[in-house]
Amino acid sequence: MQPKPQIVNLPVYQQGKPVEEVKRELGLDEVIKLASNENPYGASPKAKAAIEQELSQISMYPDGNAVELTEVLAGHLGVNRDQFVFGCGSDEVIALITRAFLLPGEENIMADQTFSVYKSNADIEGAVSIEVPLVEGTHDLDGMLKAVNERTKIIWICNPNNPTGTIVAHTDIVNFLDKVPEHVLVVLDEAYAEFVTDPSYPDSLSLLSKYPNLMILRTFSKIYGLASLRIGYGVGQPSVVRLINQVREPFNTSRLAQAAAKAALTDHEFIDACRTKNRSGVEYLTAEFDRLGLKYFPAHGNFILVNVKKSGREVFQSLLKLGIIIRAGFDKYPEYIRVSVGTPDENTKFIAALEKVLTVQEQPVTAE
Repeated sequence: MQPKPQIVNLPVYQQGKPVEEVKRELGLDEVIKLASNENPYGASPKAKAAIEQELSQISMYPDGNAVELTEVLAGHLGVNRDQFVFGCGSDEVIALITRAFLLPGEENIMADQTFSVYKSNADIEGAVSIEVPLVEGTHDLDGMLKAVNERTKIIWICNPNNPTGTIVAHTDIVNFLDKVPEHVLVVLDEAYAEFVTDPSYPDSLSLLSKYPNLMILRTFSKIYGLASLRIGYGVGQPSVVRLINQVREPFNTSRLAQAAAKAALTDHEFIDACRTKNRSGVEYLTAEFDRLGLKYFPAHGNFILVNVKKSGREVFQSLLKLGIIIRAGFDKYPEYIRVSVGTPDENTKFIAALEKVLTVQEQPVTAE
């Protein structure tokens, strides 16, 4: 059996280590996971109640078109019902976009340190990925424009960018879209949009009517706290959405996920509270990093990329032994770690563990 040649050396996505695995491997009673940008406050009580109610229908196939969720989401966002494509997380929507638009040898453009799923799915389709270096952790939109040619099919912009947490402002996005050729699809991945409090952040939905080549991705995995249910979506022009839906598998989102997502959209108080508590967590962590003399990128999502002045992988391992799971191993930022914003208690314990790790590593080795 011969696989596609382009997948033979394709790296497998490395998820954050599960809490249960770390407890078992290291014999720890308490483990704090700050690795996967999950919502430490869980999901809305309304979403949980909707899941319980939906359990009576668990033997039934879900609505393949997610009609009820579409209705609620369209009202929530102020767009038409024919502008949505749903996926098993927004990463499935990414896969569907590459399946629908990329042919072998065609090109797509992305930052050189961003969400890895863009490149891996392009690789599966045999496409060529052009990676444009970030500038101070932020997308270089001018550099991306210079990389566009007749073979370019897609440009990916992760905003806020994962893992750096930086954002591209509304005016910059508009200027960029004005210059992108019509044959190029611009995918604006806004997985962390609901956490952003900066007023310069793009009002991307207002741009859809002017730019038919714009696609916006969002998810219920982050601030809505439904990561385990795997549901995300894309919003775009009906003509583009129709093409993506043509390559979507039937029943790709579950009844439980649709019901929970629909209910979560109505709990504005819960989302507002999560956003406020996340911003407080960012302020606490960045103040502590300042105290420790550590540089970091401006954090607009629910995570921070911070320079620990050592091998990020080594700090990851040292923190793991103390029961703290973070992320490290970023190609362009080998001395950085990415930490998700947790509860106040989790943040405090992380800082104590980090300070301990860095202090131990800074101590000189003396000969006996």
